[in-house]
Amino acid sequence: MVKLRELNIGCVGGGTGLPSLLGGLKRNPWLHLNAVVTMFDSGGSSGQLRDELGVLPPGDVLKCALAMSRNEGEARRVLLSRLPTLEHHERLGGHTGGNLLLSMMEQYSGDFLAAVDGLRGLLGCRGRVWPVSVQPATVCAEYADGTQTKGEVEVDAGQKHGEPVTRLWLEPEAAIHPKVAAAIGGFDAVIIGPGSFFTSLMPPLLVHGVRESLAGVNGPIILIANLLTEGRSMATFTAADAARWVSGAIGRQVDVVIANTGRPSFDGLMRYSAEHKEPLELGVLPPECEVVSGEFWCGEMARHHRRRLSLAVWSVLSERLLGARAHGV
Repeated sequence: MVKLRELNIGCVGGGTGLPSLLGGLKRNPWLHLNAVVTMFDSGGSSGQLRDELGVLPPGDVLKCALAMSRNEGEARRVLLSRLPTLEHHERLGGHTGGNLLLSMMEQYSGDFLAAVDGLRGLLGCRGRVWPVSVQPATVCAEYADGTQTKGEVEVDAGQKHGEPVTRLWLEPEAAIHPKVAAAIGGFDAVIIGPGSFFTSLMPPLLVHGVRESLAGVNGPIILIANLLTEGRSMATFTAADAARWVSGAIGRQVDVVIANTGRPSFDGLMRYSAEHKEPLELGVLPPECEVVSGEFWCGEMARHHRRRLSLAVWSVLSERLLGARAHGV
């Protein structure tokens, strides 16, 4: 007999990939979700607010909260709308309403975690959103030719030039928030990805204290492989390479890789190929790492199919943590 119970799951990352995963998983009543979100965005509205107001970049946290909200479509429509540039309030133009709201809540409360919890309450989120750290830091990368870049936007741009990333770090070093460390210690399993590998997935794993917190997780570490490579520098990059980077950062093996076998039309592939983005191959994983593959790319746009991905995750969790494969949730 299999006894179902609610599983306490941590999902790590940022960008557009993590919110998509959360939006699919939130409909499973057997999962209590925790988004552990990167806090090192230096571009767009988030980077501008960070520089101008001295607040933490709100964008990735906001997107994850919206994904877990009670009415995601309406919340996204309102809070992701960008304000027009007004004659007497030029600095507000171009920012999303949600980014401004979260930044104002942080300034009012003086505590970013309290601001995030307040936003979660307003949105009726099914789960918690945890900023991995509240200490300002910047993502830095070194490439095979010895050059270095600093900043999320710059690291992303550097990948287009053809030199693979050989080292990634945060400057200055950031430490995990104690409440986040305590939360991770209570996770039944951890899911990493999908998302921009070197600027959304890896940075939260580099935060001091994350490795130690993940060591206390008894359940599996699951990596959701991306659909595409990200520029010339990742031309030979595989899901196995991603697993090696993650394992090196967290000090333990990735237990399961969920990989895509689906493809869009030929024209769709050619559009991504023109941007030097190719389907991510699996590569050679160690024999102790389980591979779960399926067609998760079901349209022309490179996005994981939410329901297919959420069911694949539930299949892994139910087998690993409940002792049987459960279907149809």
